[in-house]
This record gives sequence, C-alpha cells and structure tokens, in this order.
Amino acid sequence: MIKKLFLATALLAHLSAHAQKMHVLHIRNSKELQAFLRYTGKDIPFISGHRGGVNKGFPENSIAAFENTLRHTPATFEIDPRLTKDSAIVLMHDATLDRTTTGTGKVSDYTLAELKQLKLKDVEGNVTEHRIPTLQEAITWAKGKTVLILDKKDVPFEMTARLITRNKAEGHVMITVHTAKDARWYYDRNKDFVFEAFVKTPEAMAEYEAAGIPWSHIMAYVGPDNKPQLQPLYDALHQRGVMCMISTAPTYDKQPDAAARAAAYQAIIRDGASLIEADRSIEAAAAIQSLIPAKSDKQRFFGRK
Repeated sequence: MIKKLFLATALLAHLSAHAQKMHVLHIRNSKELQAFLRYTGKDIPFISGHRGGVNKGFPENSIAAFENTLRHTPATFEIDPRLTKDSAIVLMHDATLDRTTTGTGKVSDYTLAELKQLKLKDVEGNVTEHRIPTLQEAITWAKGKTVLILDKKDVPFEMTARLITRNKAEGHVMITVHTAKDARWYYDRNKDFVFEAFVKTPEAMAEYEAAGIPWSHIMAYVGPDNKPQLQPLYDALHQRGVMCMISTAPTYDKQPDAAARAAAYQAIIRDGASLIEADRSIEAAAAIQSLIPAKSDKQRFFGRK
C-alpha cells in the first residue's frame, strides 16, 4: 500500500513538473536571431507578448507574466524600460505607478530600493505578490528562453546600448526604433544589434535602405491594423527577407467577441504577417496554431524545457 502511494505521488510530481515546462527559443547569438527572423515563406508564425502578455493574476512587465505565457506558447516579449530616480532601469509601461502598482506618482521620483518595496497589480487591478523587475533581471532571466524587445520610453540610447553589449545579449534582446536615424545610431555602435523597426510605409522602408541598415537586422512593425493597403509593403519587405509584425493590442484584442478575435488573428497571419504582438498572448497563440506549417526549417529554434 505504501509502495503504491509512493508511486502515485511520484507520478503526480512528474506530471506536474512536465506541465510546468516552458516553451523556449533556442537562440544563442545575433546571427541566430537574424536567422530566426528571416522571412522564408515557410516560417512558423509566433506571438510577442505585449508588455509580457496581459493575463489575470500575472502583472504586465513582470517575469511571472513572461513565464506564464511561455507555459502555453513560444513567444518573444515587448517590454517597457524606464529610469528610476537613481538611474536604475526597471520595467514599467506608464510614467506613473498608480495603474500597475501599489505606489503612486512618477517612477522617476523613486529610487530602485523604494520601488522594490511595491507590489504589482494585475490587469483587473488585483494586488499580487510580484515586484517590479529591473531590466538587468529580465535580461539575465531571458537568456536561453526567449527574446526581449525593448520599447522606447525614457532610457537614453547610450544606456540601452551599453547594457545590451555588456551582457552580450545581442541574441536575446532587440531594440525598438521608430526611425532609420535611430537604427543607424545603434548600428554604428554595435553591428550585432537587431531591431524591431517601425516600417509602416514605403517611404519609411526607403529611409532604412538609404541609411544602410541591413535588412537582416530588422523585423518590421507595420502597424496595428490588418488592411489590404499593406499588401505591397508586405511583398517588398518579404522580398528583402524581412518578417512583418502587427500589434493587436490597441485594435483586435479589444473586440468583445472571442470568435471575432480569433478570426482577426488568423487573418493577420494569412495576409502576410509572421508575428502578432498581443495583450491576449495565449489566446492569440491558440488561434493561429492551425496555421503552423507541418514542416519548417525554423523548427530548430523552438523547444521545451
């Protein structure tokens, strides 16, 4: 009887551990990240969790939110670095603390030590046990698991470039750039940086080409709306080996009907994007599961651990 109880307990422990395994991206350096993002026409569509993915119980811009998403799907994560009073870099979308933490006022009015005393709130405003992470903590955690995409907030370019380079994180940290000029600034300082670049128009695409930024270093953000006018831009970027991304956070994620959201996510991939940046990261991933090709050379980048 005792032996049977022991075996049952061991089996439950094994099943529980297996259930907690996370999807990971096997990307070790900048060259592999560039290969992962290169458009081939037979790629595996995937999700980027906007602010880490917004789900009940898991605060945005928290490592807990990243891990929760990765338990369901492989993903990259768009995150928001901000400066503290003592020039530390923490993850926080808003300039103020009120919406997502137990604190009030501006992030920049607090030291890191003071911010670490606060607790994070989830999407419904519930206080959790999770704390505000530093960008350094996120970069250390992400290695061997995923790719972080740093949005542009109030952190000086010099600090961002220095932190990525010092951590040798060019393979798992990307930089969001709004202009070709910004991309050129970073590229001149480190040829291994990879960008999420705002390329919403043919004119913007021409500016990146004129600036001499290699397309191998760019994943293109084409906007929040899946519209027919994007087709020529998709075609031109795909010819250059560039994957395209649509963010559904301000648009389709807000639709009240789940079936309508699923149809929107699927249409985005069918129409030419390879990546969806979503608040509803887990839901969007489930919706596009049927669109994953049976065979793809990109499969080597996807795993579990």
